Order: sequence, then C-alpha cells, then structure tokens
Amino acid sequence: MNVLNYLLIAISINLLMFLFAYKFKTDKLTDLSYALTFILLTLISFVYSKYAEFKLILFIMIILWSLRLGIFLFIRIKKIKKDRRFDGIRENFFRFFQFWLLQGITVWVILLPPLIFFSSEIKVSLLSWLGLAIWFIGLTIETISDLQKYQFNKHNKEDKWISTGLWKYSRHPNYFGEILCWIGVYLFTFSSLTSIQKIFALNSPIFITILLLFVTGIPKLENYANKKWGKLKEYKEYKRKTSILIPWFSKKKSQKREITI
Repeated sequence: MNVLNYLLIAISINLLMFLFAYKFKTDKLTDLSYALTFILLTLISFVYSKYAEFKLILFIMIILWSLRLGIFLFIRIKKIKKDRRFDGIRENFFRFFQFWLLQGITVWVILLPPLIFFSSEIKVSLLSWLGLAIWFIGLTIETISDLQKYQFNKHNKEDKWISTGLWKYSRHPNYFGEILCWIGVYLFTFSSLTSIQKIFALNSPIFITILLLFVTGIPKLENYANKKWGKLKEYKEYKRKTSILIPWFSKKKSQKREITI
C-alpha cells in the first residue's frame, strides 16, 4: 500500500472520532483516538507486508508504545474528566475540527519510518540494535516519569509541582523519553531504507522533537506552571537548577565572590 494511503486512513479515523467528540462535547475520545490511530496504521501496514522477524519486532515496539500511551491517557482522563487544552475549542466546530485533522496528520508523520520499513527489504545492522536499545530506554523513561507524576498528583494535597524521581533531574522527562522512542524507531529502520526514504523518514523524529519542544508540549506546560507557581521562590529555584528536558544533575547555586580592596 502506498504510504500516502495511510495518511488518508489516519485522517479518516480522526475525523470519524471528531464527529462523536463534537456531538457529545467530550474529551475522552481525543487521546484515545491518538493511540488507536497508531495501532490501526501499524497493524494494517504490518499485515500487508511480507513477513520478517525484524518487522515483527518493530510491530511489537509500536504496539507496546501505543498501548502504554492509550491506557495511561484513558486512566488520566477518567480522573480529571476534562482536558483544559480544549477549553474554548471543543465548542467551536472549526477549531475543534482543525485539531482532529492535525492529529491525524501528526500520527502519519511520526509513523513514517515504520510505514516505509514494512514495505522494504529488511537489512539488519548494528544501528538496528542500537535503535532498539534507544527505543527501550526512551519507553522506560517515559513510563516511569508518567507513573511518578500520576502517583504524585494522586496524593498531592498542597497543589505543588513534582520535583522528585526523574522530575528532580528534568522538568519534562516524559517528553525526553518520547523523543528517544522515535529516534530509536528511526535508527531501527535506517539500514533498510533507501537514501531518499531515509531523508523522508527523518521527518518523524524531527517533527516530534519540534512539536514537543516548541509547539504543543513544553511551551504550554511551562506557561501553565509559570502562571500557577511562577511567583513562588521555591518554584523559581526548581526551574533554575533543573534541566528543562534532558535529565541532568541539579545546577549548584552560584556563589558571588566578595572582592576586597
């Protein structure tokens, strides 16, 4: 199947979900459809491909990532009931429609390496195994950080920000894990792609990185946190000493030297 056909499928799935979400003004379908689109596109492309063990490995990688995300988001939306990202949007047909359309396109772009890989002749190299390792590390970081934040929010009675576990070393470790996952997937498929396909598929890790760093991920959460805790000395100190993305040791407080004459 042509890779562009999967774009039409991704858009169709999301627009169908949009009709129900808009009619019932619900946020429960939004994130679920995101994970479901990943699963369906991966399943279709795998089934229509010539079987190979490395294709099965990648199929399992994507399905595991999608199920983890879908289950986590389902549990979260059941608890919070409403996603504040859609306040003022879910009631507006065209703005809500635009979000769902872009979500379908987003899934397709992120899935470019697997979609191309499944229709290619498989070549295994050291880079393939490195990609698998990076994907696994990313999935582990993403899973642990999401679990830590969920547990923190569940027992947080003081309306504070999380600064423990992986969140002690990064303000957004879950996004770092997410980016690693798709870099890993790209490297896993790299050796099996032609030169043009490698360039085309590179859109996947670049796109998800730009999306999380500059569009819907970190900027929105940072703005929300700044409005909520930005005037607090403790939060300012947490921001100063904690990496925004890549987990790293806390920055030590700078000490001014006194110069005596």
